[in-house]
Amino acid sequence: MRVGLTGGIASGKSTVSELLAGFGAVIVDSDKIAREVVEPGTPGLAHIVAEFGPSVLTESGALDRAKVGEIVFADEGARGRLNAIVHPLVGARSTELEEAGRAAGKLVVNDIPLLVEVGYAPFFDEVIVVDVPVETQVERAITRGMTEIDARARIAAQASREDRLAAATYVIDNTGTLEDLRKRVREIYDALAGTR
Repeated sequence: MRVGLTGGIASGKSTVSELLAGFGAVIVDSDKIAREVVEPGTPGLAHIVAEFGPSVLTESGALDRAKVGEIVFADEGARGRLNAIVHPLVGARSTELEEAGRAAGKLVVNDIPLLVEVGYAPFFDEVIVVDVPVETQVERAITRGMTEIDARARIAAQASREDRLAAATYVIDNTGTLEDLRKRVREIYDALAGTR
């Protein structure tokens, strides 16, 4: 059984991922893997520099994520070119980690922020969506230091709330307390761990 986890920016997906891991799931975190495959010296970083130029590097030669973000969130074509470089690398590494987790007899959850956007939902047996209203996303993003304009641009660049919910087999409403969240995540973990 393949399980995907997704949610919009500032929805609380990372907290859900941590809770699932605490209950015993193996988390295959595509954001972490996406950073890993573009570290200095990797073919992924070389491809990005070839596509977007040396201005996307910091002085130390690492990927300047803020600079890349400015480019790709303002230009859908640029975002597509970046995704064409990074997604296959992330997919290959994710498969390795997923197979290792399954071999160890664990529930494996693929934490993929853009699961709906890249059309991956049909490749999962179960899709967990962490859901909050858009205004809650904006408020949370601002408290994390993002400007309202940047927060709304990032939300607009992601799948709509409706599209994410349409892909869900499990929905986690994250507008309550942390204890409410913990209880809901435990329910889902128990249901999924019992069926693997």
